[in-house]
Amino acid sequence: MLSATIRALQSYIRLTAAKFRETERIEPFLATYYLESSSPFLNYAIPDDGAVPTEDDVAALTEAFRKRGLTPRLEFLTEAVPAAEAVLVRCGYTLERRVPLMICTPGQVVEQPKPAGISLVTPKTEGELRQMIRAQNVAFGETDPDEHLDPSPDQLSGETISVMAVDENGEVVGGGVATAILDGATEIAGIGVLEEYRSRGIAAAMTEYLTREAHARGGRSVFLTPGAGQAERVYGRVGFETAAECVHLSVV
Repeated sequence: MLSATIRALQSYIRLTAAKFRETERIEPFLATYYLESSSPFLNYAIPDDGAVPTEDDVAALTEAFRKRGLTPRLEFLTEAVPAAEAVLVRCGYTLERRVPLMICTPGQVVEQPKPAGISLVTPKTEGELRQMIRAQNVAFGETDPDEHLDPSPDQLSGETISVMAVDENGEVVGGGVATAILDGATEIAGIGVLEEYRSRGIAAAMTEYLTREAHARGGRSVFLTPGAGQAERVYGRVGFETAAECVHLSVV
């Protein structure tokens, strides 16, 4: 039996993936396409809960992505679609990675030390949001950090919660967001800190800030998928616990 938490999280992931993308129903998959970029991380499909896709279903999905010049790719919670991975692998898809999905519910969040010389600020203007996004681009090693600086409508409206870390000289050195709350769920994403400011507790402090704000706005299930390195340990300090596994699969 699929737990209510896993069902709610997979539903959230499916709905938010479709929010700013073109979608196509290819039974039993929802394919999402980000028209402004061919990045495989922005173009992917999500299977329906409990789906047992056939090889013909997978072939149709692969062809749909190929026709658009995109890498056929999927992201989903293993617990929500336990039978899908074996079929996809049999059809030539390979596992990119398994990512723990971590949740922090109200009452779990742990107070973090305030990083010396750093202020956490909610960006309110378009200019401030662009500064934050640029710092995130630099932190994530984007080739041209001055590209794609326009904030989303949800960021401009404040529906997406944003935070930026500012040093004593007024330089924005990091940022992150909590996506718009939907049915009590929200995702912490894009936590990035400039390399020279890392290992000072800034990422943990921003995560706590966003988590508390999301809880205050009614977010019951605040979740995230940690990146590589020490990220899982950092988020664990804030109070996040692993609750599920997200798999990413693609075919060349």
